[in-house]
Amino acid sequence: MKILFYVFLYICVLPFTSISQENEFTADELFLKARQQAFEQKKYLEAIKLSKEALQQAPEYTDISIFLGRLYTWSDYIDSARMVFTNLDNRDVQDEDFFLAYASLEYWNDQSTRANEIVDKGIALHANSQDLLLLKTKVNYSNNNYEIAENSVNRLLELNPKHTEARALIKNIQEYTAKNAVGISYTFTHFDRQFENDWHIVGLSYRRATPIGSVIFRTNYANKFADNGLQLELEAYPRLSKMFYLYVGAGYSDNVGIFPNYRTGVSLYANLPQSFEGELGYRQLYFNDHIWMYTASVGKYYQNYWFNFRTYLTPGQENISQSYTGTVRYYIKGANDYLGFLVGTGLSPEENRNNLLDNASYRLKTFKVGAEYNFSVNRTNLFSVSSTYYNQEFRPNEKGNQIDITVGYIKTF
Repeated sequence: MKILFYVFLYICVLPFTSISQENEFTADELFLKARQQAFEQKKYLEAIKLSKEALQQAPEYTDISIFLGRLYTWSDYIDSARMVFTNLDNRDVQDEDFFLAYASLEYWNDQSTRANEIVDKGIALHANSQDLLLLKTKVNYSNNNYEIAENSVNRLLELNPKHTEARALIKNIQEYTAKNAVGISYTFTHFDRQFENDWHIVGLSYRRATPIGSVIFRTNYANKFADNGLQLELEAYPRLSKMFYLYVGAGYSDNVGIFPNYRTGVSLYANLPQSFEGELGYRQLYFNDHIWMYTASVGKYYQNYWFNFRTYLTPGQENISQSYTGTVRYYIKGANDYLGFLVGTGLSPEENRNNLLDNASYRLKTFKVGAEYNFSVNRTNLFSVSSTYYNQEFRPNEKGNQIDITVGYIKTF
């Protein structure tokens, strides 16, 4: 009888014991469930609850505490996040992810000074951390500390030249750090059939970085058709925000035919998410009549490559003339060290031969292919060499070849 009683008791208690065992998860299992709730289901509050249960079992589990701080940050519980990270700081936690999470919290909440203090402490312990160097770059770029941002992004690119986001950032940062730049360029152009004389163009430029963007003064001297001409240009790149900036340009020359009498241009540029760039704008040339061209381009940084596709559309009385150019750059080191290749069709107003547009030859077929090599010495001496080959229909069903060779030098200071 007694044996039967214990058997009955065991049968009654067994289900509750099994349920209790099923509900007893380890801290690691709770951590895994919390991550699944956060990343797969986007249920941050449930993830917070599971993380806190895990910490009750393992209060010193650093990874879970850091994750809880991140969850509070993403859920906009800023005070709770700071409390978690302050406790970890008091415990002298030295994990790279702790510094990244804590500094990100302060950066996203406009506390750049505190974010810098945290990220610097992290870099002192993890000197080769790409994530911390990228965050340091962003913090200082957003706070207009451009020289510090340039140093950190250059260090990051030394560690990883294929870092896509750093590659996109450095171009914008250097617009502010190089306060002054003087440059000289020379272009030689040879035609096999279209014109008897070679062309020679020399350009002198001065660029000044201002608080609202760069301003460039340029003087171009040209010898074309065995005649000389001079052109004055002014360009500016005013910044509207960290995302948007403008190109505004104008030029004037008394030597019509060698250069347009005057030119104007405006473009709106956007630094888009995922390291994309976009542009919309127009260019206008005046020789004996106005030529209006509308342009659009899209660019993308990927590792240490930059891809760009640009078009110019020129409305005419009977049709719309079109020009397309694709460009690829392979960056070897920093922002000024790269190999570039282009292929395209049609004429563009940016080219030294834009005076060919005056006779409506832009309606004829043109193919071009080119390459360029840019390199820097001690970061302040920038050298470039490029060459472009053109096969152009200069009269209906009659084509000629053209070769451009350009060399340039820029000194920044």
